[in-house]
Amino acid sequence: MSFDTPYRPLDAQCAPFGVQVAPFLRRYVASWRNYKPAWNYEDGCIWKGCLDLAAATGLRSFSDFVYREMSVRVAADGTIAGYAADEFNIDNVQPGVSLLALWQDSGEQRFHRAALTQLAQLERHPRTRSGGYWHKQIYPDQVWLDGLYMAQPLRAAQARLSGDAVVAADVARQFGQVRTWLAEPRSGLLVHGWDESRAERWSDPETGRSPNVWGRALGWYAMALVDCIAQLGASFPAEASRLADGLRALVTALDAVRTPDAMWRQLPILAELPGNYEESSATLMIAYALMKGARLGLLNAPHGDSGEAALRACIARYLSNTRLDGICGVAGLGNTPYRDGSVAYYLSEPIVANDPKGVAALMMALAEGLLRSKAA
Repeated sequence: MSFDTPYRPLDAQCAPFGVQVAPFLRRYVASWRNYKPAWNYEDGCIWKGCLDLAAATGLRSFSDFVYREMSVRVAADGTIAGYAADEFNIDNVQPGVSLLALWQDSGEQRFHRAALTQLAQLERHPRTRSGGYWHKQIYPDQVWLDGLYMAQPLRAAQARLSGDAVVAADVARQFGQVRTWLAEPRSGLLVHGWDESRAERWSDPETGRSPNVWGRALGWYAMALVDCIAQLGASFPAEASRLADGLRALVTALDAVRTPDAMWRQLPILAELPGNYEESSATLMIAYALMKGARLGLLNAPHGDSGEAALRACIARYLSNTRLDGICGVAGLGNTPYRDGSVAYYLSEPIVANDPKGVAALMMALAEGLLRSKAA
C-alpha cells in the first residue's frame, strides 16, 4: 500500500478547487511530524483542520490520523505529554477543542480528562485588571488578538456541554473587551495587541494599542468568532448574538481592504506599501470564517461567495502539489530580540512554505468549500 493510499478518495472531491489540492494534502498528512515536542497550537491547528476535513469529506482516514497522533500524547488519566499548565501560555490551550471532539467521537474518557486539564489552566490563568486573559505569563497585562482563538472556542464548547452560563457570558465579555481595546479607529479593524499597563515600548502611551493591524491576527479573530458562535448559538443565544454582531462588523471592515485578487495582505490597511504581500494564512483563515459564517446563517450569501473566491485565489496563487507558499512564518510583540510591531518588523519576518498555521487554515477553508459544493 502506498503511503498516501488512505487519502486517495480525496482527489475526486477536491478536484474542482484545483488538481493540486488533494496531492498536496495527501503528502502533507502522510509525512507529517510534530511541530515541536511540547504540546503546541501549531499541531492543534492541524488536528482541527483534519477533523474538519473528516467531517466534510466523510473520510475517516483524517480523524483516524488525529486519533493516532493525540493518543500518543494523552495518557489514560488525561495527563498530556509535553504540556505545562503553569507556563500559562494561552497558545497551548488551543488543542483542547480537538480533545473534546475526540472524546465525543471515541467515547474515551482520557480525552475528556485532558480537555478538563486544559480548562483548569484557564480557571487560574492570569487576567488583566479589566478581565481579559494575559496572552502568556511572560507577557504580563497584554492581550493579543490571536489569544481569542487559542482559548475561547474550547471554553465555548465546554459551556455548551455543561450548560455553564457564567463561562458563556465571560466568553462574550472578553470578545467585547477586545473589540474596544484593540480597535483601529480609521479602518474598523483591530490591531495585533494591547498592553493594559502601557509598559511595553510597542504600546501607545494613551491607548495601550500596538501600532499596526496584522493580517493573520485578524484571521485568528475571525475564526474564533465563528467557532464560538457555532458552539454557543443554540444554548446561549444572547451571547451568540453579541458575537455575531462583532463578526458582521469585522466582515464589513475586511471587505474594504480586500485586494483586487480576492486576498488579504500581511498589513491589510496599508495597501500601497511596497513589499506588503498578499499573505496566504490570513486569506485562508478569513475565507474559512466567511464561508462558515454564511453556512450558519450569520452572514449573507455573498460573503460565503467571497470566502470561496479567496480560497480559490490562494490555491491558484500559492499552492502546488508539494508546497503552500506565502505564509508569514511568525509574528509577535516584545520579547528578545525585541519585536516592536512596526511596519518594518512585520515585513521583515520570513515568508515560508508549508507552515502548519497556513496548512491548517487551508484544511479548514477547504472543508467549508466542500460543504458549500455539496449543499449547492
